[in-house]
Amino acid sequence: MWRRPAILLVAAVAAITVVLLPLAAVLHVWPFGAQKMSQSQVRRTYDRGPLVAALDAGGFRLGDPAYVRIFKQERRLEVWLKPRNETRYRLFRAYEICNYSGDLGPKLQEGDHQAPEGFYAVSKAQLNPNSRHHLAFNLGFPNAYDRALERTGSFLMVHGGCSSAGCYAVTDEKVDEIYAMVEAALAAGQKEVPVHAFPFDMTGQALEAHRGSRWYGFWRNLSAGYALFADTGVPPAAGACDGRYVFGDDLSLPACTPIRGWPEADRHTAS
Repeated sequence: MWRRPAILLVAAVAAITVVLLPLAAVLHVWPFGAQKMSQSQVRRTYDRGPLVAALDAGGFRLGDPAYVRIFKQERRLEVWLKPRNETRYRLFRAYEICNYSGDLGPKLQEGDHQAPEGFYAVSKAQLNPNSRHHLAFNLGFPNAYDRALERTGSFLMVHGGCSSAGCYAVTDEKVDEIYAMVEAALAAGQKEVPVHAFPFDMTGQALEAHRGSRWYGFWRNLSAGYALFADTGVPPAAGACDGRYVFGDDLSLPACTPIRGWPEADRHTAS
């Protein structure tokens, strides 16, 4: 006479287990003393097949040299790629920035919650596949220019999610594509991926509209690098010299320091 209640009890336990185990995986809490899942085990994964197909349709491939441009005011991040046998970079895709913190203008000091503006370079050492924001790469702030002006800050990223404390957050789905192209370019031999962060799309009209800003001189300096890319189709090599960004032949001047990504020895744990 106990057979039917026993069967019902087993069925109830099975149903509860089906409901609770997925929840436990998300909360990193496991019953019965089992080892909790690692972050990589519960991280959402994305199929990169559509990205590879879109690259192929545009005449690109995963591993082409990459260049990233950021425009704060427009909340736009662009990925440009240089196809094999071509001399100029072409725009592959523009992504909406979900969130950045602060206002238009450069980052000045640790804790000001400003997202950086300027010319940066990302090496393999700046990639973080284990970020708590899904995937991330460090911009390299402070660079040589920032350090010359005694600007401070750390862990300034492009990352997933939509929260920001000085970073550019683009959602997990978008950062998966962006990170894949940056990582593949570096793996294929590109020493550094340039990342140029602008306050706005730096047309002459837009720059003139901000003439009254305290940062107008700084933005005019940034616009020189913006214009060089527009003319040549190649991201200009940038450096710091006497409190200004310089480009091209000016980098050979004795007082100038090129903007570089981190060497492997300087890899840091990123957020």
